Amino acid sequence: MSVDLSTKYLGMVLKNPLVVAACGLTEPLDNLRKLEAEGAAAVVLPSLFEEQIVHEETEIAKAHEFGTDSFAEALTYFPEQDNYRFGPDAYLEHIEEAKKALSIPVIASLNGVSEGGWTRYAKLMQDAGADAIELNVYLIAADMEMTGQQVEQRYLELVSTVKKSVSIPLAVKVGPYFSSTAHMAKSLVEAGADGLVIFNRFLQPDIDLKTLKISPKLVLSTTPELLVSLRWIAILHGRVNASLALTGGLHGPKGMLKSLLAGADVGMVASVLYQKGFGRIGAILKGVQEWMEEQGYESVEQLKGSMSQENCPEPNAFERGNYMKALTSFTGEAI
Repeated sequence: MSVDLSTKYLGMVLKNPLVVAACGLTEPLDNLRKLEAEGAAAVVLPSLFEEQIVHEETEIAKAHEFGTDSFAEALTYFPEQDNYRFGPDAYLEHIEEAKKALSIPVIASLNGVSEGGWTRYAKLMQDAGADAIELNVYLIAADMEMTGQQVEQRYLELVSTVKKSVSIPLAVKVGPYFSSTAHMAKSLVEAGADGLVIFNRFLQPDIDLKTLKISPKLVLSTTPELLVSLRWIAILHGRVNASLALTGGLHGPKGMLKSLLAGADVGMVASVLYQKGFGRIGAILKGVQEWMEEQGYESVEQLKGSMSQENCPEPNAFERGNYMKALTSFTGEAI
């Protein structure tokens, strides 16, 4: 029996549902070629951060102003911007090089929190050849004067602004901390999001007890993290007019199958590739295909969303009923 693993994501037809998430692994061109060879259906490039763009613009401004008060001739001399090749220009070159090297879709990633001139880079990413853009909104609402409504409005304005600047698909990567995740998902789609990536993992600062300094700590995802995303993918499937991608905790065939059953169009991987290497891509796809053959599924499209809240025989399982059932039935391994 032949199984069709193809799926649709952001209006693109992918050969299978495995996408490599934005991470350092998608920076070297050699890695990108290997990821495609192993079976990845698309790649998301590492994020271009708002801070990188602001830094570039600040440094160029400084260079232009340097020496202008020294002598009259300096007023007519401005260094070429090519001499100040910081992150943004190199990022656009990376998109162009990736498109030449690969036959699978290349998704660019923008990471920022403010609505400003930096959003013009979305258009530049499109011009560089990106097939789609993933907007990674990383906003820590630490301002006590900022209300939840203001936080949500910041997201929506940013999505709307970026969407207006491009014609290629726009996915929005969001965290799970909204008071009404379903309503926010609906609002993001209305603001212009063509897809939602569920969920963003906010890195947490740590305290170094030896140096007494705050240090960022990158912790790879674990399989239990999959459950949070599964719930919301299942709830949103069929209720928002957008593609859905599950990311965080997807480490094997079972995770991919659960993601598709819940209603995801694609499953994104990163941590497992750091831990087990690029060969894990083929192992995941093989496991998915074998299970589908055993269960009699002919295609991913047939499988997709069959266990979502919309189609599940027990829709309450994704809400409060399952919570009570789990608590009352659990006795512990030692009992």
